[in-house]
Amino acid sequence: MADLNDLLDIDRPLPPERSFSRPYWEATREKKLLIQYDHVAGAYQFYPRPTSIYTGRRDTLEWREVSGRGTIFSYTIVRRARPPFRDKEPYVVAMVTLEEGVNVMSNVIHCSEAELKTGLAVKPYWHPLPDGRHLLLFEPA
Repeated sequence: MADLNDLLDIDRPLPPERSFSRPYWEATREKKLLIQYDHVAGAYQFYPRPTSIYTGRRDTLEWREVSGRGTIFSYTIVRRARPPFRDKEPYVVAMVTLEEGVNVMSNVIHCSEAELKTGLAVKPYWHPLPDGRHLLLFEPA
């Protein structure tokens, strides 16, 4: 089995600034994960959106800090990629279900192909971006 690349040496484009996602990105400066919670529906949503996916309203959303811990429910090992990931293969793209029930797609790092499996418990790894924000990646818990 080939070693999996952690992709930590890739220059990634900076995430765009949007008013509705600003609290999420600002929290990453302190390595905190905030996700939106609809207090009327009693449910979390991820990724940040301007309105609730449950009620369609803006005024039902609030930001809540969560641990970022979860489990891998699906993954793929990318063996052929486009720039900027070309020549960095193989690497992992996974869907992680957070403890709060929302799904997050990201890379899994510090994990061998032999360790990688559905159901693997993961925790956040905060990869620094040049502007002081951090990108949410995952590593085995």
